[in-house]
Amino acid sequence: MTPYMVGEVHFYSTEIDGELVLFDTGPPTPEGRAVLESAVDLKRLRHIFVTHCHVDHYGQAAYLAEHSDAEIYFPRQDVLRLERLKEWIAGVHRLLRAAGFPEEYCVRLKHLFLSQDMLAPTPRRYRVVEESEVPARLGIEVIACPGHSQSDLVYRYQGEAVTGDVLLREIFQSPSLDLDVETFDGRFRNYEAYCASLVKLAALEGEKILPSHRQYLPSVNAALLFYVRKLIDRAGQVKRYAGVDLVSEVVRQIFGPSLTNPFVIYLKASEIYFMRDFLAAPHLLQQALETADLFGPVADLFHGVVDE
Repeated sequence: MTPYMVGEVHFYSTEIDGELVLFDTGPPTPEGRAVLESAVDLKRLRHIFVTHCHVDHYGQAAYLAEHSDAEIYFPRQDVLRLERLKEWIAGVHRLLRAAGFPEEYCVRLKHLFLSQDMLAPTPRRYRVVEESEVPARLGIEVIACPGHSQSDLVYRYQGEAVTGDVLLREIFQSPSLDLDVETFDGRFRNYEAYCASLVKLAALEGEKILPSHRQYLPSVNAALLFYVRKLIDRAGQVKRYAGVDLVSEVVRQIFGPSLTNPFVIYLKASEIYFMRDFLAAPHLLQQALETADLFGPVADLFHGVVDE
């Protein structure tokens, strides 16, 4: 069990040319640490590759830095965020205020982002995945697939792919509202990034997918179509509020006063931005789906929302 809405969290290990490799670390909970220590020989661990720095994926990284000799590899965008954390928090605060959320809410969410529920200790040592020669030496392909977060990486090795949160079975993984950490100015455009990532993910069809949540993924295409259908369907609901300028007001009108959890409110705001970006440029998703030969199964739903 975990304290997260998504439920169980997975990490994966393998041995490559005598070097023990770990993908993700699990959450920073006593139960997570116990499972990790029972499953992985920390004395032999050499490399730790993180798919993205959400707390349930890198939560044990600091502990592993102290209790193993393994090198820890973080995605580049996560390193930019962690090394300028105060600026990042301030930037997300600005985005939420611009969306119409009151100062009191933004402060509550800031405290949540900085709490142990959302932020794991940063290890004393780590490297940037994209700047390291180690993955290529080990035969691991690193594929940038942003969308859920701006740092999402997929690790592909000999017919298997560790996909983090970008490919999950029957889960619509919310695209996080985030500051663009390349510029620290303005919103990261999840929707445009996802359209490019979709084509890369579709190319994994036939591989064995190792997701971070749920036990298996029978088909990459099925997972992509599930996600796209949810995106289009929810965009149809958001379209009804096209005349409402502020995202905070759209959240209030759709979900009403019963929605009080600050993090769930943040997730819903994130989704509304994503849906609005889709409605503003639906051709990007259509082009990506056509490239992946996946547009046919969703064409009627797509046109029903976009053309109405």
